[in-house]
Amino acid sequence: MTILDKIIERKRIEVEKAKALVPFEELLNYPYFNVACLSLRESILDPQKTGIIAEYKRASPSKGDINSTAKVEDVVKAYEEAGASAVSVLTDGEFFKGNLEDLSKAREAINIPILRKEFIVDKYQITEAKAYGADVILLIAACLKKEEVQEFAAYAHQIGLNVLLEVHNEQELLDNLFDDIDAIGVNNRNLKDFSVDLNHSYELLDKIPSEYIKVSESGISDPTTIKALKKAGFQSFLIGENFMKTADPGKAIKDFVKEI
Repeated sequence: MTILDKIIERKRIEVEKAKALVPFEELLNYPYFNVACLSLRESILDPQKTGIIAEYKRASPSKGDINSTAKVEDVVKAYEEAGASAVSVLTDGEFFKGNLEDLSKAREAINIPILRKEFIVDKYQITEAKAYGADVILLIAACLKKEEVQEFAAYAHQIGLNVLLEVHNEQELLDNLFDDIDAIGVNNRNLKDFSVDLNHSYELLDKIPSEYIKVSESGISDPTTIKALKKAGFQSFLIGENFMKTADPGKAIKDFVKEI
């Protein structure tokens, strides 16, 4: 069983427990559920911003603890001030030490789109994302059947959320080119063994239709990499642990942006 298999198995159990604790209908009454979402497309294409989706992440299965002391509200505010187009907030508790409250704390602190970084296997989690203040959800093709991707993306759009689809290979891309997807991210990290290869992005770039925002994800730790990806045609760059692994993630992103 791969790490991804273990995460998904655990996630299905977590979702059922969450449904028992907070019924679907109750989520619809949460204050953020009725707040209009910010546009991921507009923010990424804003020439005043960097195209970076900067991540708040305490830990990961491959690296263990990354940064358990930096407060989410401080980090995301620094990301916004440095010119990030959006922030990504990990909400998985078992493997990444995140939680849903991090989403709400981030929402209170910033005015750029927030991605709920999660392994979504159920529409309930999409409703949670909206209820806790997210603007964007992540759908991982490797975790879902194409019918689920289509259903989940349509539901997300129905309640006002933006959708980022993550793919790892050409087949996952071609199987999931649905109208309700706003952006397509090529994950350079193999979710089965967590190895990283930036060639994944370059190999799939020209196969992504122009109507989708093109995002390169993971393994980006050098400003020159951003320059090369941008020159090739990527519009956005999801940067995970590169900032969080430092003592001061806010300073790290500011120094990084100066070199782009």
